[in-house]
Amino acid sequence: MRYNKWSIRKTARYLGFHHTAIMRWLKKAHINGKIIPTENCRPHFHPHSLKPELVEEIIKQRKKNNRCAEVVHQELLNKGIVVSLSSVKRTLKRQGLLKQRSPWKKYHKSLPRPAILKPGDLMQVDTIHIGPYDENRLYVYTLIDVLSRWAWANPSLRINTHRSSKFVDFAQDNALFRFQTIQSDHGGEFSTYFTERMRLRGLNHRHIRIRKPIDNSYLERFNRTIQEECLNRVPQTLKSYQKAIPEYLYYYNNERLHLGLKFKTPLQVVTSY
Repeated sequence: MRYNKWSIRKTARYLGFHHTAIMRWLKKAHINGKIIPTENCRPHFHPHSLKPELVEEIIKQRKKNNRCAEVVHQELLNKGIVVSLSSVKRTLKRQGLLKQRSPWKKYHKSLPRPAILKPGDLMQVDTIHIGPYDENRLYVYTLIDVLSRWAWANPSLRINTHRSSKFVDFAQDNALFRFQTIQSDHGGEFSTYFTERMRLRGLNHRHIRIRKPIDNSYLERFNRTIQEECLNRVPQTLKSYQKAIPEYLYYYNNERLHLGLKFKTPLQVVTSY
């Protein structure tokens, strides 16, 4: 092509770069073939970087008790070693000694908590994990209405977003009221696909605050109740759960008196609206 016969200065004028830049690029391309490698622009040395012996002390203190960066920082201060907390965190991160949070659990804006005026305004959903992480592990999907305490549950061998959406559909079919907002934690079974499925069903889906299970306190208490009064009393098998859970739900929703409801049953509260 005619471009191969251009001089460096003509090429530089045509591309809008200085001719010395073209010369450097050609030199790199000659050494590495036709692909110019991308180089890191970070400086190799910084005048305020930590001394190697201080870095070794930070790593040693971390590996000694495997404590968090804040504790490592305080332990170093107790030894008379003055270093900032940010330097400790940065050093541990570079050495791969910090536990990184899941990208899914980074903060993201959620829907505001709705006003609870009638049954179905806010439904809390979660999963109970039962047994070791092997082929015998069981899961129980649970759901509760914050206002009436009406609850639903269903055992499963696996959990995923598809099964989560099916569980909500199953609970809606058995409820005497319409769901409006579904609230869950940040588990993988309640991720983006689940949110999209809820939106297609005309439901809102919001997440609780990260590492704040108290936001799902009504359901956390129900999870404890169903385990103590039902699951722990039958064999840990899918067949046993499939038989025991529906029987317990009938008792829980229709006969069991709730202190939080002034000794009413969930069914009595639902039918009063």
